[in-house]
Amino acid sequence: MFESAELGHKIDKATYDAEVPALREALLNAQFDLAQKAKFPVVILVGGVDGAGKGETVNLLNEWMDPRYIQVHAMGEQSDEERERPPMWRFWHSLPPKGKVGVFFGSWYTAPIVQRALGEIKNSKLNQRIEEINRFEEMLCNEGALIVKFWFHLSKDAQKKRLKTLEKDPKTRWRVTKFDWDRFNIYDQFRKVSELALRATSTAEAPWIVVEGSDARYRSLTAGKILLEALRKRLQEKPQPTTSKSPPLQAPIDRLDVFDRLDMKQKVAKKKFDTELEKYQGKLAMLTRDARFRNISVVALFEGNDAAGKGGAIRRITSALDARHYRIVPVAAPTEEERAQPYLWRFWRNVPRTGKFTIFDRSWYGRVLVERVEKFCSEADWMRAYGEINDFEQQLSDNNIVLVKFWLTITKDEQLRRFKEREKVSFKRFKITEEDWRNRKKWDAYETAVCDMVDRTSTNTAPWILVEANDKNFARLKVLKTLCDRIEAALKKRK
Repeated sequence: MFESAELGHKIDKATYDAEVPALREALLNAQFDLAQKAKFPVVILVGGVDGAGKGETVNLLNEWMDPRYIQVHAMGEQSDEERERPPMWRFWHSLPPKGKVGVFFGSWYTAPIVQRALGEIKNSKLNQRIEEINRFEEMLCNEGALIVKFWFHLSKDAQKKRLKTLEKDPKTRWRVTKFDWDRFNIYDQFRKVSELALRATSTAEAPWIVVEGSDARYRSLTAGKILLEALRKRLQEKPQPTTSKSPPLQAPIDRLDVFDRLDMKQKVAKKKFDTELEKYQGKLAMLTRDARFRNISVVALFEGNDAAGKGGAIRRITSALDARHYRIVPVAAPTEEERAQPYLWRFWRNVPRTGKFTIFDRSWYGRVLVERVEKFCSEADWMRAYGEINDFEQQLSDNNIVLVKFWLTITKDEQLRRFKEREKVSFKRFKITEEDWRNRKKWDAYETAVCDMVDRTSTNTAPWILVEANDKNFARLKVLKTLCDRIEAALKKRK
């Protein structure tokens, strides 16, 4: 795979000096068009062999392009804040919005390639990470991102020569350390792993461009021209209708669904409720104050029918928590900033650090519920969202996050009773709007969407908890009991 990048490609100074001014002007014009149209973001990955010119290329892009519309991220060692979240959090947090260019010097490829080259992980783990990366990049492309991936390569002899040259020059000697020579000593293993990773992740939507890095002029012109061509091509493309690649949804022929088996008549008397509420709020308080809780975090999300009692259930939880350690994230229509990013971006940035508790009042499931029913997005978008959501939740679970998903359900008659009650009570009038009545007319469509959601996203690591909420006392206790059980089970694993 690297043979063509070991041929000794060169560009003479006269040719370079003649071509650079026009190339820079064209890049700036393309970048201006990108910013003006703001239809898609550009993600540039810069990776490759040490000494092959990765840093020089990043500096050059900064020099040749308008810094107002380019964001460079040198992804070195993780900070404390990053280590307390899933590994991909730092990349989601740094994604460029539509109309801008994000350059990643080091990327989601760096850790798995280096870890495998050093023997810290096995091939099976590398292959797993490669599959996850492919799905992540496919999601970015589906969200409209242009991904340009540069791999700057040197042969083993060329890398050795490059390191020695840098060492001899007093002005660049500082750039070569024992760490660099240690990495050189595993060149063969690094090359083998890199080739495997590049081959498996060079896709039609996000191909790798391997560039020989021994000649700076050749390297610079190649990177600049390829980036320009990619920008121009995307800017000239007309939007194409997308089709779903997800497995089709199948409705049961007997029309039986997950809600038909729920006992909506379950009730808890007021006296018993008061006793049980105190018991489980106390237990939740103790669990979240346990020393082991500092090594996990909790994400509780609430979805449900309008007027099903999400707010009341959330208040019973927060009453037991230390206000310094929890956060409620109310989810409404996305802002302009959020619409300029991939759909899951606004949820990724609210992933809590260890020892924290985050409650989502509505969540990322809006895409397969309200956006599906109201046709705010295409069928292809909400169909692929099931897989993307499962990937997201798996990453949360893999990072010691206790994810508890509640769907609070009430009957259609109970909803009507609560709507009318809200209209009569002055301090509850703000809770009932024309939108609620309009949504009620689409009860059947929403119920179908919820059943599909449960079928496709209730997993072993993140099962849906269906809460019978016709009786508020019963629902609130079920929520508290479930939270306590899930947190207690997670703490036991920390022994």
